[in-house]
Amino acid sequence: VQLQALGGLVQAGGSLKLSCAAASARTLSYYLMGWFRQAPGKEREFVASIRWSLGSTDYANAVQGRFTISRDRAKNTMYLQMGSLKPDDTAVYYCAARLLVASEYNNWGQGTLVTVSS
Repeated sequence: VQLQALGGLVQAGGSLKLSCAAASARTLSYYLMGWFRQAPGKEREFVASIRWSLGSTDYANAVQGRFTISRDRAKNTMYLQMGSLKPDDTAVYYCAARLLVASEYNNWGQGTLVTVSS
């Protein structure tokens, strides 16, 4: 599964939508897809995940209620709608995928920088 995401620059309080396209002939039905982020000087952290087949979601406490993860199965694309953005959300965001039976994510996108200005 090849993943590619596009980010950008936004002001505090604003919104931004990230997209992650999975370029693969394989079905994603057996995958869990996720978003992670890494801020400068910090470790990479979990943001949100979605089970591709069922659409069930999970969020980190820091983004709960502000971010929404979704997917378009026809386009093999995952999204992260980010709202009420804060400067603390500034980070490189990564999309990732793993098989449901796997314990770790093993497919990673190249990362995209999201900068939230105050």
